[in-house]
Amino acid sequence: MRKSSVRRASAALAAATSLALALTACGGTTKNDVKNEGASAAATGKADPNAATKKGLTVGFLPKQVNNPYFTSADKGGEAALKTLGSSYKEVGPSSATDTSGQVSYVNTLTQQQVDAMAVSAQDPGALCTALKQAMKNDIKVVTYDSDTKTDCRNAFVSQASAEDLGRTEVQLLAEQIGYKGEIAILSAAQTATNQNTWIDFMKDELKDPKYKDVKLVKVAYGNDDAQQSFQQTQGLLQEYPNLKGIISPTTVGIKAAAQYLSGSKYKGKVKLTGLGTPNDMRKYVKNGTVEGFELWDPAKLGELAAYTAVALVSGQIAGAEGETFKAGDMGEYTIGKDGVISLGKPTVFTKDNIDHFNF
Repeated sequence: MRKSSVRRASAALAAATSLALALTACGGTTKNDVKNEGASAAATGKADPNAATKKGLTVGFLPKQVNNPYFTSADKGGEAALKTLGSSYKEVGPSSATDTSGQVSYVNTLTQQQVDAMAVSAQDPGALCTALKQAMKNDIKVVTYDSDTKTDCRNAFVSQASAEDLGRTEVQLLAEQIGYKGEIAILSAAQTATNQNTWIDFMKDELKDPKYKDVKLVKVAYGNDDAQQSFQQTQGLLQEYPNLKGIISPTTVGIKAAAQYLSGSKYKGKVKLTGLGTPNDMRKYVKNGTVEGFELWDPAKLGELAAYTAVALVSGQIAGAEGETFKAGDMGEYTIGKDGVISLGKPTVFTKDNIDHFNF
């Protein structure tokens, strides 16, 4: 499908602003910067749920990090869905999970290439906004997945699960494992990661419940979704807090690195570890007694839902408004929630009893 001349002109403008965006994106933002600035940018047009599904589209996937196994799995799910829908998939992105300026330049590249839609996992809640708004001005539908940006900078956000469910259940899992008593720590990804900060807020709120009166959160550490840094942060936590009873790591890279450290140390089986991980990464640590249980959604399904959402937006079947529904193939029907958020579903808890039933 050929884009309009207005769209091509706007794409050129994106290229002119690329350098400035790359420079300003280096300044990190915090969870406070992601407060809603009004309704989702999606709810500006009228949707027709009976509109035909368009084919021959191009959807670009922009993960936080292209060589991250989690995003590889998610984006393969998106690729498979697009093939089923008769559209094309492409992936671009930085090799570092903290290269925010690189993400900005990739958004601009996709805009210049006049893709029909893009699915983006935002490294920073605000840094991509100018570039994403430029893409939307070029009639490109913007879906965020895994990690959101501000609501007026995208059309819809595909959430891996309810942020509240994820934050609270991780505390519940760990508290049960440590007998509701002792010092705990959190090993997060980047300090500016929207999803991590939101989950951590719910963890802290869950800990206010009187049943956790003997559980004390002593520190939130950051491994920047880097295996070596996360390994070192785990080691540092145990040196700084010798009485630590448990660690929550809501990041697949972090929990694997923490498990690797614990499994080869005197803390194996004594310091409990839970969080968000993939069965394939964590299987041996569950079987050797390092980890009792952890949770996650299926990242391939997350990418699949992002692809279906993108195509539904381009096809005009949804506009991103609360209450709209659409079908996502074999995954069934989904309803758009407040602020254009679409929740994949509740996380799965993996233990030695069920982990061999999964392969991702």
